[in-house]
Amino acid sequence: MVGSIYSEDDYLSVEEASNFQFDSTIHVHKSKKILDFSLEVLQIADKKLSQNIHLSITGPEKVAIIGENGIGKTALLKKVKDELIQHSSLKIGYMPQNYEDLLDISKTPIEFLETSGNKEAITKAFTHLGSMKFTSDELHHSIDHPSGGQKAKLLLLKMILDQCEILILDEPTRNFSPLTTPVLCSSLTAYGGTIISISHDRRYLNEVATTIYELTPEGLTKIK
Repeated sequence: MVGSIYSEDDYLSVEEASNFQFDSTIHVHKSKKILDFSLEVLQIADKKLSQNIHLSITGPEKVAIIGENGIGKTALLKKVKDELIQHSSLKIGYMPQNYEDLLDISKTPIEFLETSGNKEAITKAFTHLGSMKFTSDELHHSIDHPSGGQKAKLLLLKMILDQCEILILDEPTRNFSPLTTPVLCSSLTAYGGTIISISHDRRYLNEVATTIYELTPEGLTKIK
């Protein structure tokens, strides 16, 4: 962090205190059909990765997709995202592996989060940033300065402020410390919407995921 007044020990304490406050009123009905997705062949360029894929999601399921590196999990998640954006009436939030796909690094955190100019909305965004322990330097400098963990928090906070009902998360815990990960897992477990994710994090898979699929060259297999 550029110009931070915190030592490394202070920063770990800041991480521990971070709070992900998803709106408790978000509730996807358990009988609502969220997704019925089929794909004959999953490929990148001319390389075939998997085949005969089917993914069906109903209600506030918390789905995690696992599989070997290079099998095409991220490519599949992007296709699922595009399908939902095209056909779902629910509000959708997306965290890509590469945060800069969505973050304009020339903006400050508040400029990224709130573009309406509404004073009440800006105050709310500042309050949430405070709960996630963004420092004064981070609040007033462009997004290219914070760590990967802080950038991930910004994407999650955008979903919170937008009151997203479906979260699409590509390895959501990968840039968080061992102190922050349990806080995020607890918040996502309590979240009343639908989650579709990729993760290698055992804690996330054990605590958050209600359904786990494994992606292999033969297809998508439900293992939990």
